[in-house]
Amino acid sequence: MDAVSIEIETGTLSVLLGPSGCGKSTCLRLIAGLEMPDSGTVSIGGKNVTDHAPAERHLAMVFQSYALFPHLSVAENIIFGLRVRGVDAVSRQRRLADVAQLVGLSGHLDRRPAQLSGGQRQRVALARAIISEKPVCLMDEPLSNLDAQLRHEMRLEIRALQQRLGITMVYVTHDQTEAMTMADTIILMRDGKVEQTGSPAELYGNPASTFVATFIGQPAMNLVASPRTGYLRGVRPEKVTLEHFSSVPSGDRRESGVEGIIESVEYLGADSVITLRAGAETLAARLPGAPTFSVGQSVAANWHSSDEYFFDAASGRRVNLPSTP
Repeated sequence: MDAVSIEIETGTLSVLLGPSGCGKSTCLRLIAGLEMPDSGTVSIGGKNVTDHAPAERHLAMVFQSYALFPHLSVAENIIFGLRVRGVDAVSRQRRLADVAQLVGLSGHLDRRPAQLSGGQRQRVALARAIISEKPVCLMDEPLSNLDAQLRHEMRLEIRALQQRLGITMVYVTHDQTEAMTMADTIILMRDGKVEQTGSPAELYGNPASTFVATFIGQPAMNLVASPRTGYLRGVRPEKVTLEHFSSVPSGDRRESGVEGIIESVEYLGADSVITLRAGAETLAARLPGAPTFSVGQSVAANWHSSDEYFFDAASGRRVNLPSTP
């Protein structure tokens, strides 16, 4: 971690995104008070809480592991924190009923965690955080133990709950799909520093560096050589069109494109991803519908020069250059 400065707007869902070891979980632990900063301050709601213990910061947390008590019922797991804090029984039961209905657990309150599915266990952990009625909720990769379908469902549920309750949520993940579909703001980290902060649309459409360009988007942005020494050109795969090389008259071949041999074809249903090799470079094209190309074919890959991005080859930082002809 190196001089990281982050500001999170009240009532929003902000995602700390990045590869393993980039510092995103460390940031979350600093906010929670589980680790202390070497310098600087942590403020919550305008109050400096740097020297406050985790229990004094008025936060709720949801962890990667469900951290449920196996010998307690779903109901007792959810209200455990309220019981420890001495909340009276009537209030506990009222809040339990409201939260259980909110997360769809009303019919499972008497069960033990071992009798629940992975998605239901995650809902218990979520309910335990919500019932505390804290204004800030920290979530550390809470969906990583779920399969793809459950992750999709829980993404929708968490986002809907955050918006409905107006909670300020800080969510840690390495999964760009989670970040793109859930976040108001993405804080993309790399090697202990913030690489870029912005909305999902801003990071996708205006990447500040080659790291952002290739981390955000699936498939990643293509980076190819530029006629201008010292620079790279970038283009999103969905902006690339392909034509059989033999059918393109040489006089019509676009200077913005490349010529290559198809290495792989992935049919995804609504669209297809075609990967081709052009000399030492690899290029991906995302095309609608079923593929009309096959491995081994020679193709011309083209795109409009207005869809190009330019990056400094040495630093990787985005630069503003006029498009190539």
